[in-house]
Amino acid sequence: MKDSVKKLDAFFNPRSVAVIGATKGQGKAGAVIFENFATNEPRSVFKGKLYPINPKEEELLGFKCYKTLKEVPGDVDLIVVIVPSVVVAGVLEEAGEKNTKAAVIISAGFKEVGNHDLENEVIEAAERHGIRVLGPNCLGVFYAKTGVDSIFLPTYKTLSTGEKIVSTPRPKSGNIAMITQSGAFGSAALDYLSGRDMGVSKFVSFGNKCDTSESDMLEYLLEDEETHVILIYLEDIKSGKDFLEIAKKVSLKKPIVVIKSGRSEAGARAAASHTGAIAGSDKIYSAAFEKTGVIRAKNTNEFFDIGKALASMKPSVGSNVGIVTDAGGPGVMCVDECEIVGLTVNELTKPILAKFEELKEKGSILKIAATHNPVDLTGSVLDDQFVIATDLVFQDPDVNGIIFLGLHHMPGLQERYISEVAKVAAKYDKPIVACDIGETALALKTRKLFDELGLPAYASPEDAAHAMKALLQYGEFLKKNGALDEYLTEYNKRKNKQ
Repeated sequence: MKDSVKKLDAFFNPRSVAVIGATKGQGKAGAVIFENFATNEPRSVFKGKLYPINPKEEELLGFKCYKTLKEVPGDVDLIVVIVPSVVVAGVLEEAGEKNTKAAVIISAGFKEVGNHDLENEVIEAAERHGIRVLGPNCLGVFYAKTGVDSIFLPTYKTLSTGEKIVSTPRPKSGNIAMITQSGAFGSAALDYLSGRDMGVSKFVSFGNKCDTSESDMLEYLLEDEETHVILIYLEDIKSGKDFLEIAKKVSLKKPIVVIKSGRSEAGARAAASHTGAIAGSDKIYSAAFEKTGVIRAKNTNEFFDIGKALASMKPSVGSNVGIVTDAGGPGVMCVDECEIVGLTVNELTKPILAKFEELKEKGSILKIAATHNPVDLTGSVLDDQFVIATDLVFQDPDVNGIIFLGLHHMPGLQERYISEVAKVAAKYDKPIVACDIGETALALKTRKLFDELGLPAYASPEDAAHAMKALLQYGEFLKKNGALDEYLTEYNKRKNKQ
């Protein structure tokens, strides 16, 4: 790893942090950020040295407040900057004297509003002192394990009624890295990931990307053992050549899922006014993603659905899907969506169909069950029938993955089929995703149980189809580049440790 990339570790594991612009007052960015580091009770509290910098305060939350960074005793690994844009370059000059390795610049008012000269001053100061910069105009970093949290959006808000309610939650530790050019999308992602109980290894917001880029962070995350999947929101790519080289290298080890905004002419114009992004042909971006194995999501739901699938389920090769269900209509909807995304739902092979007929004769499954694919066990399904049918579909050599579309509403079902289907799935080197439609207690519980057992579960047949498509697409990329066996070996090692 290059020394410039190694320095990025200071964003996540600093021994000391100075918050430039720390202050008092509800709702102020400097107050929220300093409190994140100082009193982060629901998560890991930052264990390093912490220095608030504000010339108007004597102390903050029990910490001595310094008038300038120069007054801080000793070196400072990381600075978080929340001061007017015109003084940011000067802060970096002071940071150079403190051997600072990294700076998160929350402050806005740079190239995104046309102040290119001001941003260039920041770049020049950082380069002079070898400081890696995130931003400006960003949320910065959240890393639950060390208590680093530069997000200026408070975890809780108090409503006009006096009720205190979660507003911008921070997810638990996990294996998904989320990196984003947009702070607002980043905060929404934190909310979504927390609400879906999806854990995050690292969270990074770039903002204007005056220094640290998506390519730098990809190279850093390549060596991060906690990160298994990387989700990226992009408006533009800083260096296409670097991205092509690094993304391909990373994709062979860890899947990358991108949602790229600014696809339309109007969207590109909006991106330019948001982070100063430079417009580029959307076709060129799509070609670059395809070449490097990056999976491009078309919308927000697909972005997170694909990330969830790749974080918990093995990939495979092929395009033919087996569907096991107890619901005829949703089964047909699932077939339609599979065809739309480029998958096939072919009739099961003759030996497997013959075995299904034997099961019908024995009474192991109902004679009225449709077993050609989709395998529809009807509304009279029982737990054991789901388990037997899923195992048999896995055995079909032409089936590359299974969508298990089991609606919990059927009167003969208990929850036992969930764990038993998971046990069956563990015997095979083929992916499976689950679906249960509904938003009340048992639907939520069913999907949660599947998720906890490592089978990604979705609320619609369409979402399940998109997830399966990504698993097979990524598997094909790995196989084409001779990396599938190595990836599956590492995947199985991780699973065995759980």
